Amino acid sequence: MPQQYPFSAVLGCETDALDDMGLSLVLTTIAPEIGGVLVRGEKGTAKSTAVRALAAVLPPIDVYAGDRFSVDPADPAAVSPDGPFDEDAEVLTRAVRLVELPVGATEDRVLGSLHLERALSHGKVEYEPGLLGRAHRGILYVDEVNLLHDHLVDLLLDAAAMGNVTVERDGVSVEHAARFVLIGTMNPEEGELRPQLLDRFGLSVEVAAPRDPRLRAEVVRRRMAYDADPAAFAARYAAEDAALTERLEDARRRIDKVDLGEGALLKIAEVCAAFEVDGLRADIVMARAAVAHAAWEGRDEVTRADIRRAALLALPHRRRRNPFDPLGLDEELLDQLLGDELPPDDDPHGLEEQVEAPASEGAAESGADDGDGHQDFEAPASANAPQPTDDASADAPQSTGGIESTVSAAAAYRTKHLRVAGLGEGDAGRRSRALASTGRRVGAKRPDGPTGSLHLIETLLAAAGKQPARGRTSGKVQLRSEDLRVAVREGREANLVLFCVDASGSMAARKRMTQVKTAILSLLLDAYRRRDKVGLVTFRGNQAEVALPPTHSVDIAAVRLDELPAGGRTPLAEGLLEAAKVLSRERLRDPRLRPLLVLVTDGRATGGTDAVARSRRAAEHVAGLGVTTVVVDSESGPLRFGLARDLAVLLRAEHLSVTDVSATALSDAVRTRTRPSAGAA
Repeated sequence: MPQQYPFSAVLGCETDALDDMGLSLVLTTIAPEIGGVLVRGEKGTAKSTAVRALAAVLPPIDVYAGDRFSVDPADPAAVSPDGPFDEDAEVLTRAVRLVELPVGATEDRVLGSLHLERALSHGKVEYEPGLLGRAHRGILYVDEVNLLHDHLVDLLLDAAAMGNVTVERDGVSVEHAARFVLIGTMNPEEGELRPQLLDRFGLSVEVAAPRDPRLRAEVVRRRMAYDADPAAFAARYAAEDAALTERLEDARRRIDKVDLGEGALLKIAEVCAAFEVDGLRADIVMARAAVAHAAWEGRDEVTRADIRRAALLALPHRRRRNPFDPLGLDEELLDQLLGDELPPDDDPHGLEEQVEAPASEGAAESGADDGDGHQDFEAPASANAPQPTDDASADAPQSTGGIESTVSAAAAYRTKHLRVAGLGEGDAGRRSRALASTGRRVGAKRPDGPTGSLHLIETLLAAAGKQPARGRTSGKVQLRSEDLRVAVREGREANLVLFCVDASGSMAARKRMTQVKTAILSLLLDAYRRRDKVGLVTFRGNQAEVALPPTHSVDIAAVRLDELPAGGRTPLAEGLLEAAKVLSRERLRDPRLRPLLVLVTDGRATGGTDAVARSRRAAEHVAGLGVTTVVVDSESGPLRFGLARDLAVLLRAEHLSVTDVSATALSDAVRTRTRPSAGAA
């Protein structure tokens, strides 16, 4: 096994001066009930290196020999599915286990499942433990946690908070302890976690590469020294790592003796209320983190300093209620709320100053739940989907004289659900139909491994015709491995939503670009909720460009959209061909990721020579790719040419006016068409 990079060398600190990332990792190892740590940062900031190095400084643990669930032999209440163990059972001492959960893990791999072949062929119920079972009393590490499917993130966070896992499947119920330190790392450029999932992580820290050249040089120097001689480099930091281990052991022994006074508890509640965080999870996490910090600092009671550090780690990510809301905490306001000292415990109501936090500016209003436990982000009724205007001058194309103009989107609204045609096999999401590990059962197949969701009826049917050949005339059905069948399920997948946007002068008409940007922003919010990748191609003047390569970060897409100017001619052919190139590249990278092309244009083609004919050929080329396409027609007002509708026919695409993107407008139109006339009997 290669020599692990030292934890103290990663952090570049002494044991009495941990940075935010180091402190958050330490606190959650002292008190795992905090609920884990989310480390956010740009690529190349040693996030993964720090997490892997942490396991080496944690105190070793005692386990029973042969116990796959690592229960504590010193805990008489601890029960293992591999037990019971005798008093004279062999006990081993081993290092804390670091279990890594891959992004593509299935629910069976995470939770564990019944070993089907042994259950059916030998009549023996044997539970195959998952990653949560292996991680008990250790560290469960999820790199790129923002790319993990939401239901698995929920499952991990539930286990981290409850400290146990219950698996009830295929007629078997197994419960085992799963008390682990959950650590997730992510690069925000690759996509954000939903606010609801952000709140489930106990602590969160932002990391960035240092800008000081001397610090950067020191990082490079240490890395080169480690690569040259890992053992010698680790020996240089052995004393510091040993001191960290000793201090962690002391903090764990001390934590049950730390007093969280009534005054400190009320101050925590006051801070959480003033910052308007949702629910009470923040209060609980802050209290646990403050106690753990006091234990780490060697104190027997929680102080103002403990509460302040806990607030800086527990609150910033809970300030984000909707996508695109910024993360962060006003430290000046925090210091005002904390005051110079905590109120005395004998006068817990003597909070002299009540400071109200300013309302969040620019925060989107939460919409109604869509039935799947996810909020839609709708604008107020007065600012819902943009409506056509009777003012022809407001929508008529206006010459920009070569001058670019930039407008912002209005409030987003709930959009029509756009889907990719057919049945896919992509990663789990919420947009299009696909074969998946969860969902309704639609068939059966031979299993790919020893575990899975058993389809009992199909298994018995497969074995029924083979019973005479196996010599069975009565009694129990004889089952063999080739008889096993597992369920085939249909769920939903995530897709690549590629926006191809006309940013020419014809789109710069008064109100038109605002309508278009609002529609795209609303579709971006929909893609965020459905866990899609998004990309952005724009075309204007005499060329097209990839404004944003496909990414999971709709935040970046929203910024690029806001900065998008309009002006110049309309190179429609170039835009379509550039979109085709992007789709072809992504198909090679991930053939399972099915695309949805959203073309936003009024259908005019004015860029270059023979623009109309070239646009028709480009449209036929895109249609030949077999990509599900939606043409969003930006043309509005009383005078319309219908060019976008003709383009949709060439693309074999669905045609929507920009106002029909709104689910509300679509529902209103359906109600209008189905409303009985006034003279109806």
